Amino acid sequence: MDWFCKRAKSVLFAVALGALFFSSRASAQTQSSSAPDTPKPQEASTDDGWHAFITPYIWFASERGTAGALGHEASVDASFGDIFNYLNIGAMGTVEVRHDRVLMPVDFLWMRLSDNKALPLNDPEAESIKATLSEFFVTPKIGYRVADGKRVKVDALFGARVWYLGTTLKLQPVQVANGFSQSGTWADAVAGGRITFALNRKAFVIVAGDAGGGDARSDYQIAGLLGYQISRRWNLLGGYRYLGIDYRPYGNKQFVLDMNVPGVMVGATFTIK
Repeated sequence: MDWFCKRAKSVLFAVALGALFFSSRASAQTQSSSAPDTPKPQEASTDDGWHAFITPYIWFASERGTAGALGHEASVDASFGDIFNYLNIGAMGTVEVRHDRVLMPVDFLWMRLSDNKALPLNDPEAESIKATLSEFFVTPKIGYRVADGKRVKVDALFGARVWYLGTTLKLQPVQVANGFSQSGTWADAVAGGRITFALNRKAFVIVAGDAGGGDARSDYQIAGLLGYQISRRWNLLGGYRYLGIDYRPYGNKQFVLDMNVPGVMVGATFTIK
């Protein structure tokens, strides 16, 4: 996980450099394209004013890491091939409002993940553990479009990710009552960016990510998506998303979540306005 944290920070640093590069390039092109002795009337941009978008999507996620409740910890490793067996699926969506270059996206996610053969880390009497995670988070952000070219758009984004997660561990074949259950709620400040590359008039690529922390020791995600415009209001999206979270309160082992969650994403964006 430390290796991926470093990679995530490197990607976010590259996003920031890209923002500076493309914004300065766009500014230079604007200055060179309009001579002082031949002023041209300014035309209203189609991107000016208010715009609203909604993107429902599904994330087919696997999970790898450690989950703990009430002092009991399990090593979870549910691969992508286990998704349908363990019903590892969730419902998610993003709502975004934009005015000129100011962005206000909100991403929310609910996901139920399970692993029937998690390995016990501190329960030697158990052969395996059934680990069930019920996860919800919401990430409101505010940002600014630092580069708004025809082919490349770069957004800088800042916000917070608020988590709720419930963990249930059931020892197998030895069972203690109804298992061990614990839940937690916390919030992390995050910062990152998003770059959109137009491949042609209809196809485009989105690379986005953020990283931060607060109550969690680390909280980050990276996503790459391929989009295609099928009508004036609808865009189809598909790609891959990787999220990492390390929530392990110092001096408190009653609730632990140190998990990497990668998976394929599919969705569609509807332009409301």
